Amino acid sequence: MSLSDIEAVRRHADLLFDRDAVDAAYDRMAAAITETLAGRNPVMLCVMSGGLVPAGELFTRLDFPVELDYVHATRYQGTQGGAELNWIARPAHSLKGRSVLVVDDILDEGVTLAAILDFCREQGAGAVYSAVLVEKQHDRKSPGLKADFIGLGIEDRYVFGCGMDYHGYWRNLPAIYAVAESR
Repeated sequence: MSLSDIEAVRRHADLLFDRDAVDAAYDRMAAAITETLAGRNPVMLCVMSGGLVPAGELFTRLDFPVELDYVHATRYQGTQGGAELNWIARPAHSLKGRSVLVVDDILDEGVTLAAILDFCREQGAGAVYSAVLVEKQHDRKSPGLKADFIGLGIEDRYVFGCGMDYHGYWRNLPAIYAVAESR
């Protein structure tokens, strides 16, 4: 796919949530996270690479002590998802006895997020929470998986921006777009 093809996707995309709507979602999420986790000495785990933008936005909105770490685990090699989770980086902080907040960009089917949450529990976390900027509205989610903090519900389309990518590009956009239906 050429750079001009990538640029054309943006030009023809449907804007679903502008920057103001995304910022308002981050504000709501941060308020709910503060209510739940302030005073509990939490560690925030950013799920790379998509969770980088939401984690950064939420992290700077929290007005209480929070340690920051990251995980990088994926089922994707290229554009195809596999059954096995590939751990690229595990957290540097001990999770034993800690309240852990796992932050990702999107909850789609949730297989990777569910595995990361299970990993945190296996490491002895005292409590494990998840936060996603976007939750897709469909019935294909991992059984029993529900994010604790959700910014926006979104239709079941190929979306990008705010950490979510289109073939590796456009994570940097401050708004959320969907690929035009004709693409």
